[in-house]
Amino acid sequence: MCRLFAVTCNNPLSPMVAIRALDVMKEGHDGSGVGLFLTDLGGEFEHFKGEPILSGIFSNEGIKALDRYMIDLDFMVKYKLSFRPGKLPPSGTPKRDNYVIRVYEYPADWEGLSETEIQFRLMMVQLQLRRLGEKDNSMMIFSFWPDVIMLKEVGDPLAVAEYLGLDRKELQARVILSQGRQNTNYSIDIYACHPFFIQGIATMTNGENTAFVPIREFLMSRNFPGYTGYQSDSEVFTHILHYMNRKLGLGIEMYKHIITPLKDDELEKHSAGLWLKKLKQSCRPLIIDGPNCVMGCLPDKSLFMVQDSKKLRPGVVGGRPGIFAFSSEMCGLDTAIPERDINLDFQPMKYETVLIRRERQEIEKWNQWDALPHLN
Repeated sequence: MCRLFAVTCNNPLSPMVAIRALDVMKEGHDGSGVGLFLTDLGGEFEHFKGEPILSGIFSNEGIKALDRYMIDLDFMVKYKLSFRPGKLPPSGTPKRDNYVIRVYEYPADWEGLSETEIQFRLMMVQLQLRRLGEKDNSMMIFSFWPDVIMLKEVGDPLAVAEYLGLDRKELQARVILSQGRQNTNYSIDIYACHPFFIQGIATMTNGENTAFVPIREFLMSRNFPGYTGYQSDSEVFTHILHYMNRKLGLGIEMYKHIITPLKDDELEKHSAGLWLKKLKQSCRPLIIDGPNCVMGCLPDKSLFMVQDSKKLRPGVVGGRPGIFAFSSEMCGLDTAIPERDINLDFQPMKYETVLIRRERQEIEKWNQWDALPHLN
């Protein structure tokens, strides 16, 4: 199994907060990799909220290719943070030339474009760079988006974090998703490392999605360029959420109705049963098969957690106004937020979705049996 930890805080935190929470849960993951998603950034990156940030790993030749490609598109570097560790990497971690985080200025000819067009173009730049790098492993691209930084690496999470010096003051965020990965289904591939990201949406999963192939085929048939990759069976959770939000125009309260819909006899008793039955029929290829616990971040910086309706993987939420966290195990929550009312900790079950909004004041809970607000 993997171990997940996500935190949202009014004050920017070091990613080491999440890394230490993973470390106390290390009996639940094998140290084969670590992934970090940072948004609502603090530190030096807070000055560039609206500018796209590129995150990735590059060989020395890859850096040259990146520069040529971005200059041809008229992207200019405004700020950069690079890691070039001089010491030997920890056991199991490959030696890399450059870990790169760069803030770019938009091309002049993008001025006046709609937000939708800008977001599509940013996604396409990320995909094109990834394809260029796949030819010789010279570029591994994790994100290209405003107010987002992603880091991924093979190896023990704490050892990798110390090796890269992730406790530096420039690297802080108010929202952090992290995963310690046990890669049991496929060969180790850095693109299989969670969290996954597309156009402002990130998710990570503890579990196994045995319905992966039909879900992947349905998503790829939508002819949307971003529905690609799939080195992990869990990446579809991110893309389902994107499809639901961007293509169907539905909110997070509908996510579980798509991935784990109520049974037909249950829908007969639901106040919006007829509408939900039609949704179930039209989105049937997106129904998952678990067990899974999914945590994620929405474009508005809200955090959410849902569980598979059949078999649950561990997940708990707790905190206090100003700071809340999701964790696969209670010990991770205790490490990150020891000063909280543990009586308010909550473990979502098969019908429930939990949400922490950007205001970070309370734990919101939705149940699949609740009335649907948009139909009232």
